[in-house]
Amino acid sequence: MEFSVISMIAQAGLVAKTVLALLALMSVASWGLMIQKFIMLNAANRKSQDGTERFIKAATLREAVQILGSDPTSPLYYIAHQGVQEFNKSKELGNSSEVVVDNVRRALRQGVGSEMARMQHSLSLLATTANTAPFIGLFGTVWGIMRSFHSIGMLKSVSLATVAPGISEALVATAIGLGVAVPATVGFNVFMGKLSEMDTLLVNFASVFLNRVQRELNAHRPVQRTGATEL
Repeated sequence: MEFSVISMIAQAGLVAKTVLALLALMSVASWGLMIQKFIMLNAANRKSQDGTERFIKAATLREAVQILGSDPTSPLYYIAHQGVQEFNKSKELGNSSEVVVDNVRRALRQGVGSEMARMQHSLSLLATTANTAPFIGLFGTVWGIMRSFHSIGMLKSVSLATVAPGISEALVATAIGLGVAVPATVGFNVFMGKLSEMDTLLVNFASVFLNRVQRELNAHRPVQRTGATEL
């Protein structure tokens, strides 16, 4: 069967070979992306859970931020960096505790959004592959059937031996198109579920960070007039 498929691909016309080459390229790209995203999202999930636990256990906000700073590859690093920057800027400007908390909340929200956008990057390739691969394969099939009917007209014969090879070549394109689209569809749905889980983890961390900021401000409230401790 394997030899037969290879033979049919070898005997296919230029258009059919171009379609099959495009499908092969899409398959390689989508599988490479799925492997990369699987590794990245699993690592991000693990680091987010571990980082949040260590952040909660830290004695002070400064110590908690230093713990996160030890791993710049963690999704929490950028979010915490945004929160710390806004915290320090707001306190330098002498803003009230309410304004500081509100500014930090917006900075954390922006940090979460940026991290989610980074992790979602290139997933559109899977969606495109899942949606277009079957139609690209169908185009190859239609073209192959057209060639078969053209051969019938040229040979003035309607025997099975005349029609079967062209139709077989055509159906290979449809099968390969589906073989490319199905894994891409499954991968896209799996990664969207993982991204939803990551979004929950990052939002929870932002809430924990904001709570720690509020406690830090309350702890330093008596000395805010003479100077506030920065992170």
